[in-house]
Amino acid sequence: MKAVRLHEFGGPEVLRYEDIPDAEPRKDQVLIRVKACALNHLDIWVRKGLPGVKLPHILGSDIAGEIVAVGEYVTAFNVGQRVVLAPMHFCNHCAKCVAGLQNECPDFTVLGNAVDGGNCELIAVPAVNVIPIPDGLDFVQAASVPLVFLTAWHMLVGRAGIRPGQTVLVLGAGSGVGIAAIQIAKLFHARVITTAGDENKLEKARALGADHGIDHYKQKISQEVRKITDQQGVDIVVEHVGAATWDESVKSLKPGGTIVTCGATTGPNVGFDLRFLFSRQLNLLGSYMGTMGELHEVLRQIFAGRLKPIVDRTFALKDARAAHEYLEASQMFGKVVLSA
Repeated sequence: MKAVRLHEFGGPEVLRYEDIPDAEPRKDQVLIRVKACALNHLDIWVRKGLPGVKLPHILGSDIAGEIVAVGEYVTAFNVGQRVVLAPMHFCNHCAKCVAGLQNECPDFTVLGNAVDGGNCELIAVPAVNVIPIPDGLDFVQAASVPLVFLTAWHMLVGRAGIRPGQTVLVLGAGSGVGIAAIQIAKLFHARVITTAGDENKLEKARALGADHGIDHYKQKISQEVRKITDQQGVDIVVEHVGAATWDESVKSLKPGGTIVTCGATTGPNVGFDLRFLFSRQLNLLGSYMGTMGELHEVLRQIFAGRLKPIVDRTFALKDARAAHEYLEASQMFGKVVLSA
């Protein structure tokens, strides 16, 4: 089969489109012909070099395709079914897994990170990772859903406990997590303020339901938030940008407000005044992916049409290098997808 692999860490030029042996499923696995695999910033970080990644390595977390074979222990699926894959690897037998907390499993990782992912023509995965998709959802759309919608759902619903009527600040309107978070917050009847680097992205964010937009290159986020909220601040900040926005995120919170963070795109090291934390009784929450139960919850909303994936551009698998270059330019609004 064809695959895009890393034999060394570095820039987009290290991606090799090459022939490798076909994936073969174990008796408890399902073999999927990959029809689409969406990119995430995780692909860039792994490509540049993360601990625990063994070379050669296949990137790709968000996978949709068709079942081409099932192991003899698998009874719930049939050849030809259209499916999307849970973008994670877990042991499925430890105390955390059997309690439904797969993202706290000691073996937990994201597909394409410490284990091979979907930048290939065939992938074998445990049956628990396989989820059928409706006919009305095409493969490119389906591949645009799992990681970002699961992450945003876990952040807002699982961790921050969003409630109707709250005000939510979503950083990075054009990002996958940002697009998902805007829609999920509106699903819960929250007021949404979001940020982006140009008016075109802000206009698209408003079309998704955002009530207010802030151009973070031209405006100071916390000052605009205070104006919009009559000096009150927001209940929840969805943070995944990191060092570049951290101070503004903290200043945007109302007393008792919550920052929930899932990433550090612009750098992981931030300063924090503990006096501000305790005197304003702020909540600081970390969030990493989500559980299988939460993935099924958010997929029900997708399948019902209440949430929708946004695709910016597709590339052929053989053009993975160009796709990485495009992603790193950060001009997209929505997902960049490798398509068969």
